[in-house]
Amino acid sequence: MKPIHQFIILLCMLFAISTFFYSCTDQPEPVAGEPEVVTDGFRFTEGPYWHPDGFLLFSDIPASIIYKWTPGSSESEVYIEPSGNANGIKAKPDGTLLIAQHAGRVSEVGENLELIPIAESYEGKRLNSPNDIAVRSDGLIYFTDPPFGVSEEDRELDFSGVYRINLDGSITLIYDEFALPNGIVFSPDENYLYVNDSETGQIIKFDVLDNGDVENARPFTNVGAMGELGGADGMVTDSEGRLYTTGPNGFIVFDENGIQIQQLRFEHQITNLAWGGDDLDHLYITAPDRVYRLDMNTRGWRID
Repeated sequence: MKPIHQFIILLCMLFAISTFFYSCTDQPEPVAGEPEVVTDGFRFTEGPYWHPDGFLLFSDIPASIIYKWTPGSSESEVYIEPSGNANGIKAKPDGTLLIAQHAGRVSEVGENLELIPIAESYEGKRLNSPNDIAVRSDGLIYFTDPPFGVSEEDRELDFSGVYRINLDGSITLIYDEFALPNGIVFSPDENYLYVNDSETGQIIKFDVLDNGDVENARPFTNVGAMGELGGADGMVTDSEGRLYTTGPNGFIVFDENGIQIQQLRFEHQITNLAWGGDDLDHLYITAPDRVYRLDMNTRGWRID
């Protein structure tokens, strides 16, 4: 790391206690505004997903509900109930919705909003509690499987894996060295896959091969171990390849080399992120009882 970067990051650490919103490099800042609450009154929100038809979906895990929020409204409506304690929500290239369920499944959402399981076990053993999903443009589905939603006595797998659902429906374990794998996201060119570990705060960067395999796992950055304000959780990347992650220290932006660009602190836990709006220039942020919207100076990307 260059000395100037070390100096700037040291200054950021010194001012972090008193500063709500600050930058850690001389790079352009992607965040334009301050977070605005768009809907609230929930138990524990997660898994935001901006639907191409112009509305936001998000999960309330303990309520086992997926909600729908439309811009201009302060109220959200029930979209799917029960949701199987849904967490992450994404879509396949054809627009079919996918949900990671703490009930131990990854499911597709059918035409009548019925839930159709596509992954429930690995080598004959029940999955732990699928948490978040990333989808490649060719239809390969990747997901994390920590044990957040399963009791120790009911747990059948003795590890927390990261998996790929192949085009033929088979499931491949791609990594099993995380304690609590959580957020998962591709770079916009799909050459890299990022996965974080809630327990340690470590974000690992993988190279992604054409056949969907991953290799060259290496540390990208660390956002801090799990604490009272949660741990490393949902992530997104923008169209320029920057990584945005939630964590115990709020919302943090990193460049492609793992250098911190910007940080937005919250007084409570935040859980996940999603690009939204007609131009994908808003960032939606879930927190336990509310959902925020943040204006951005950059745009997200999507395969669907």
